[in-house]
Amino acid sequence: MLDSELYQEVLGRFSLLLTAVPIGFTALMPVVNPIGTAVILSGLTSSADASLRSQLARRIAINSAMVLVVSLLVGSKLLEFFGVSVAIVQALGGFVLASMGWKMLNKQDSADEHDKVAAKVSSNSPLWESVFYPFTFPITVGPGCVAVAITLSAHSQHADAIDTVLTQLGYFVGIVCVSILVYLCYKYSSGLMRHLGRAGTAVLMRLISFLVACIGAQISWQGIAKLIAQIPS
Repeated sequence: MLDSELYQEVLGRFSLLLTAVPIGFTALMPVVNPIGTAVILSGLTSSADASLRSQLARRIAINSAMVLVVSLLVGSKLLEFFGVSVAIVQALGGFVLASMGWKMLNKQDSADEHDKVAAKVSSNSPLWESVFYPFTFPITVGPGCVAVAITLSAHSQHADAIDTVLTQLGYFVGIVCVSILVYLCYKYSSGLMRHLGRAGTAVLMRLISFLVACIGAQISWQGIAKLIAQIPS
């Protein structure tokens, strides 16, 4: 009987970890938008050879992962410092995430916006000096990505500390997966744009944006349910 209960507990926690991985990946993927942003980096690093492009892609991917992980780990503590409850952040943060997904789902074309951002970067500036700003922030990981990471941080909080750690570990794996995708898209940006094309990129991003809207709605509902449960009967 004891072995059966232990097995169910381990299985439940393992399931919690596995569930957090796709949630973290899917929530961050469209706002990071490695495929779409690769268009910008491809133009800004056109003077770089294959070796330098690979080095830049690796450094940008590592920097992006560090920014997101710090936001994930510090986010809940920052909320506690300002006295904001987890339920409130889940309710409003989930709504914001769902809104972002909905806007991206109905967005016509992000090419013009990418061109505007790219125009702000001087083509004459040394590439390595631009690795963190603006290649990592805000081109790859902008304020929206940080906001999503903080929302995930609030969503990872559980009564059991082990469950909280496992959920954040799952989100961490999701962040690593996004960062690997950033590296691959940036390294092979020229070939990627040639094979996928703008239409293929738009279709892929709309599919993921729909999933983001659904995840945001789910997070928001969980926060609302917690707030309702706190109302005295």
